[in-house]
Amino acid sequence: QLQLEESGGGSVQAGGSLRLSCVLSGSTIVGHCVSIFRQVPGKEREGVATIYTVDSATNYADFVKGRFTMSQDKAKNTIYLQMNGLLPDDTAMYYCAARRGWEKCGGSWSRTGDYVYWGRGTQVTVSS
Repeated sequence: QLQLEESGGGSVQAGGSLRLSCVLSGSTIVGHCVSIFRQVPGKEREGVATIYTVDSATNYADFVKGRFTMSQDKAKNTIYLQMNGLLPDDTAMYYCAARRGWEKCGGSWSRTGDYVYWGRGTQVTVSS
């Protein structure tokens, strides 16, 4: 059973940066599609970024391209999301999620129903 735990959220001013961490435990990080989603009250959860831990291939939602970067540290079983140039619209609860082992991310990486493992989330608040 894979467990995910997010950290690194907080409150920053617009233009600032945060780095989210997602630690995977209970299984090796290798072989999973791991993604970061976000959600604000009253709205659906949306995909932010994804990484396939086998080859480090990443993909991003259009609204974060050029600002956010996803990476992994296999030795630490940890995924990172570096968030630069934060905007007030980035305010949300951010969740880490993983698919079953060896399922590639692919073009449908932002489909929440394909993920079986979820963290509890970390809050990001960006003030103007």
